[in-house]
Amino acid sequence: MPAIEIRPEVYWIGVNDRTTDLFEGVWPITQEGVSYNSYLINDEKKVIIDLTKAGKTDEFFSYIEEITSLEEIDYVVLNHLEPDHTGILRTLRRVAPQATILSTPKAKEMIKSFYGLTENIKSVEDGEILSLGKKKLQFFYAPFLHWPETMVTYETSQRILFSCDAFGGYGALRGAIFDDEYKDLSFYLKESLRYYVNIVAKYTRPVLKAIEKLSGIPIEVIAPSHGLVWRKDPGFIVNLYQKWSQYATGNTEPGITLIYSSMYGNTEKMMNAVAEGISSTGIPLEIFDASRTHVSYILPSLWTKAGVMIGSPTYESKLFPPVAQVLEMAALKNIMNKKAAFFGSYGWAGGALKHFQKIAENIKWEVFDSLSFSGRPNAEELKKGKELGIKFAKAVLG
Repeated sequence: MPAIEIRPEVYWIGVNDRTTDLFEGVWPITQEGVSYNSYLINDEKKVIIDLTKAGKTDEFFSYIEEITSLEEIDYVVLNHLEPDHTGILRTLRRVAPQATILSTPKAKEMIKSFYGLTENIKSVEDGEILSLGKKKLQFFYAPFLHWPETMVTYETSQRILFSCDAFGGYGALRGAIFDDEYKDLSFYLKESLRYYVNIVAKYTRPVLKAIEKLSGIPIEVIAPSHGLVWRKDPGFIVNLYQKWSQYATGNTEPGITLIYSSMYGNTEKMMNAVAEGISSTGIPLEIFDASRTHVSYILPSLWTKAGVMIGSPTYESKLFPPVAQVLEMAALKNIMNKKAAFFGSYGWAGGALKHFQKIAENIKWEVFDSLSFSGRPNAEELKKGKELGIKFAKAVLG
């Protein structure tokens, strides 16, 4: 994709990444890909806003040179220091040493530790305005969105918010960069939610504070560092972020996430009975096999739904490890205040339920009920499993 003008003399110069398997070395994007969005303002003073990861240098520089030469770049704005936004910084410094790097004071310290650069770096103040000629940039600190050094940049004449990781999402851009160029946004909305829960959700309070801070600013375009540029209705993605952030307080959707794993099929057999009971009530239900589904895809369901049903065999007196790992990540991401229930098989002794109850207590999940059984569930136990599903679904709906 060539450079694309998003407003007069303001260009998208980002790159797509369809070869990286794990975003941040954790989250799978093999199928979805991701974009690294960077922007160029071609005014009397020429500015690049955010960069790209290492390995995309030639493509990135070629887009810049469609508009201006690298020797004419006056400023490089770094909203956030994570290497997917700054990975080519040292290379850029070599080819454009005249460009002044602009960042928050905290980011200035991190530039030294990440890249060993100390010269021609200027800290900007919260609310500071920089004149480029016809255009002006205003900088707003947004700490812990999602690192402590983060800021966002606002172009005042075109009313463009360069929001860095906020309002972004997974998913390589499919030939177009704007929200209004896609008739069906379902893929990007799903990947925006997954990105939010994987990357940003732990910092929901800073998200809400940033939205409140920027609420008085007229915004016509939101240009994030990943995913679509929102120009048709930028308020749409802001409202979604606000909604998703409020889920942290427990104001979630009526629905159940069923997470299970099975060693030899016994817990899976009970899972089918429990799921039958849940589904009979009409409540939305998502089912995940923790052994075969990366936690990245489970977290959005956990974040948005009010109820959690856990199915796990006992493994060495504890939860089956794949299930335990999902719950540990849920705790790390502060997914709290859920209504929960448990079922699972054991051999000669239990232990999975007790382990689950301990985790649930730590993250303030209310354990509604449980069903444990030895070996393969018999007909009577399967009947109890179905009844458990019905009772739990009604409790969540209630």
